[in-house]
Amino acid sequence: MVRHDAFSMHAAVRQHPERPERLQAVVAGLNRASVDLSSIEADRVDPQALLRVHPQAYVDSIEAYCRAGGGYLDPDTYAVKASWDAALRAAGAGIQAVADLRRGDADLAFLAIRPPGHHAVARQAMGFCLFNNIAVTARHLVDSGERVAIVDFDVHHGNGTQDLFEQDPNVLYLSLHEFPFYPGSGWVDEVGSGSGAGFTVNLPFPAGSGGDVYRHAFGRIVAPIVEQFQPDWILVSAGYDAHRDDPLADGMLVAEDYAYMGSVVGRLAPAAGRVIYFLEGGYNLAAIEASVAATIDGTVGASDGHVESAGHSPAAAWRAVDLAAASLAPFWEIG
Repeated sequence: MVRHDAFSMHAAVRQHPERPERLQAVVAGLNRASVDLSSIEADRVDPQALLRVHPQAYVDSIEAYCRAGGGYLDPDTYAVKASWDAALRAAGAGIQAVADLRRGDADLAFLAIRPPGHHAVARQAMGFCLFNNIAVTARHLVDSGERVAIVDFDVHHGNGTQDLFEQDPNVLYLSLHEFPFYPGSGWVDEVGSGSGAGFTVNLPFPAGSGGDVYRHAFGRIVAPIVEQFQPDWILVSAGYDAHRDDPLADGMLVAEDYAYMGSVVGRLAPAAGRVIYFLEGGYNLAAIEASVAATIDGTVGASDGHVESAGHSPAAAWRAVDLAAASLAPFWEIG
């Protein structure tokens, strides 16, 4: 686990769902998991690594905004003075985890970080996100000559991550999300462009979708494409807001569905120590705790996720998988 007290200092002046208590739930979940847990403190990101994703003018604007006391960057996204330090450490945590995993210090990493990142585009904060944490790590790995698969099961589409890598064939981005929903992107025909065509995979599910269709999509789309891509690393945007108890969305996942997705990620991992989970969304504390524990247990093989009912998703969800398969068929072998 990568953590830091600075992440709890990033706190809105009025009630907000993206709150420090989420980290307590994550830590409780990690302590429940069937692993020997060790903890390291997140360092600040190297400025050059951050600038490979976000231009200097944007970084300077976030620093100035925080140092001036902060406020709301848009109706959803806030910053306070302490957010600057938190954002730098959140952006640097993945690169730090890469170094630790390469040394063999652990077999798996979970980043208990805030603010989240997958909505942040190069020049704009949005969706509670300031810097795109997972993109900073992915870019660092690609610049080192490695191929990266990003699996995003947050209920909201990771528009920022998709935008940053849509022309890059060294990053495979796969997102399972509610649609239509915030931020409005992520339909099946968004498959990347230029040399990155085919390396963006979107599975947009209607409200009410549950574990049955998620499992089907992992088996039919996610796993085969990742296997064909043969990544050196798998990074996961681990959002827990598709859980049926989450207050901000209409997903119907349960903890065992996250165990199942974790088990697939663990099976697809190219080697031990090549999977990193990045905390994104999730706003029901009990659901976060249970789902984080299930994710880790699934990844390490302590659970296969087949204990509870997989749910009953609407017909439109199954059609979305068919549409995605048709959009991706020119690029990948899909059953």
